[in-house]
Parts: sequence; structure tokens; C-alpha cells
Amino acid sequence: RGTVGEGNDVESLDLPGVQRELVEALVATGTPVVMVLLTGRPYAIDWAIDGQARPAAVLQAFFPGEEGGTAIARILSGTIAPSGRLPLSLPRPAGAQPYGYLRPILGGPSGVTSTDPTPVRPFGFGLTYTSFAYSEFSCGAVEGDAFSAALTVTNTGGTAATETVQLYGHDVAASITRPVAQLLGYARVGLAPGESRTVTFDVPVTRFAFSDRRMRRIVEAGEVEVWAGSDAATEATERVSIELPGREVTSSDRRIVGVQVE
Repeated sequence: RGTVGEGNDVESLDLPGVQRELVEALVATGTPVVMVLLTGRPYAIDWAIDGQARPAAVLQAFFPGEEGGTAIARILSGTIAPSGRLPLSLPRPAGAQPYGYLRPILGGPSGVTSTDPTPVRPFGFGLTYTSFAYSEFSCGAVEGDAFSAALTVTNTGGTAATETVQLYGHDVAASITRPVAQLLGYARVGLAPGESRTVTFDVPVTRFAFSDRRMRRIVEAGEVEVWAGSDAATEATERVSIELPGREVTSSDRRIVGVQVE
């Protein structure tokens, strides 16, 4: 009946049929193998990403549409550098699902659960044919109803590519359990080899809003941490704490993050 869609639930997140055995047999020949996944759901493929006998690369294409074949061919041939990022977390065991990156502390690995829900790759993850470095991260104080965050991103490899700079935040203490990391904004930045650019985010405090116990949409006064990274699990070396003013959020409040690349 298919592998995704209404009524197509599964009991296992393994690749259907004997596809895993086929990939492992090909890898065992010593021939360089790139595994391309055309799927409607994420599968548990930790064996192909972190296993001992794994393909040289894994390309997760989901269902890419009419021009998907052209895009995949251009990526595999090196005509273009991939710039996609995961819009979800790649699962490890099916028993640890459902898992979302907007998790509280106890939604991750801890002593109160026997199943480790740590994803194989986190929300926002993606590789390309070069590497990037972040530096000079800073945050300004809240002025009015917004604050600024800025950083420098550098292409440290030898190939022109696009980096998706992601800005994350964490409400340190709140009356309602808050995620350990939530995406505040992002910017796609094209960089030549060795090139650096400065990215500045204009962040409305409403990005930290949530519904309180009386179901009012509010921003609670208090400390939040802000950092930049290449995915939701990035261990940022630079984090900045700022103090938010508390107030109720209305329909007229700005919610979109402004981005400037220089």
C-alpha cells in the first residue's frame, strides 16, 4: 500500500524489505557507496550513519518532487554544494518515538527512562562540501520589544557553499516547562572559500512567548540564554544571557525575526 500516508502506520522504523541487506552487501564489496533515501518518513538508519560498515555518504531526499532527480544528480556529481537542513530529528530506536527537538530536560536521555531518545542527527543538521566556523557572537540588551544578536560566519574550506546560520534560545526558568532549545531565527548565507560575513538578527521578545496556566499568551520576565549554531544540538562556545521584560502578547505584536547579512 505504500510507506507513508493515511493508514500507513508502521511498527518498525527499519527500511522496508531487504534494503538494508542490499546496502550492506554493496558496502562489503569495498566499492564507494552513497545511499540516497527517497522516503515520506524518517527511518532509523544509525547503522548507515554511525555504524562500522557504512556507506561513504547518506543523502536524505524525502519526496523531493518533479525536479528532485535533477537536484539529486547535481548534488552527487558535485555540480552544486548541498545546503538542505533536517526539518526534524532523525530517530534512533522506534521505542523512543515520538521525539521532537522542542523537548524539556526530561525529554532527553536521563536516569528516569530506560530508552535513550537521543536522535541519530538533530533538527537543523546538514552537511556540505566545505566547513564553516562561527565567531564573535554577541547580544544586545532588550530595547523596546526586541534585542539584536550578531555573529561572524566563515567558510573555512575550499568550496563555495551556503551555510544556514541558526539562532537558538532557552528560557532559563519559567512557570511552564520550556524547551532546552528553540529556534528563534535563521539565515542562509552564501560564502566563497575563506570568505566571512556578519549576520545580525533582530529578535522580537515574542519569540519566547508561551501560554500560561490561564491560557494567556505571555512573555515572562526573566533570564534567557541565546546562542548560534549549525543545528539544534550544537554545543555553542558562546552563549549570552539577557533579561526579558514580562507582558501579555497581543495579535498586533511582531513575531518575525529580521535578518541582515553584511
